[in-house]
Amino acid sequence: MTEPSPAQQLIGDFSPKMVALTDDLVFGDIWERPELNKRDRSLVTVTALISGGHTEQLPGHIQRALDNGVTREEIVETITHLAFYAGWPRAMSAITVAKKVFGEDA
Repeated sequence: MTEPSPAQQLIGDFSPKMVALTDDLVFGDIWERPELNKRDRSLVTVTALISGGHTEQLPGHIQRALDNGVTREEIVETITHLAFYAGWPRAMSAITVAKKVFGEDA
């Protein structure tokens, strides 16, 4: 028996179509396209989430970015850079999320 996907764990049977779209389209197709490697896709995704103020999705994607080879320092620098393009409050929110993901939340 295979382990449930993150979407299945998060949504379960509440919205099977949303699980299928997430698993099959987003992660099964889009994330597998060869034009960008997974490391770059992770940086783009983290940037988009921060810019849009979508901190609920950020912990999972910061962890995915680390798993895909983005360093802690690169994530912190991305957030710092975005403070001037996406807004200070969004960057400050992202920093607190990143600290938790990095295990540095006191």
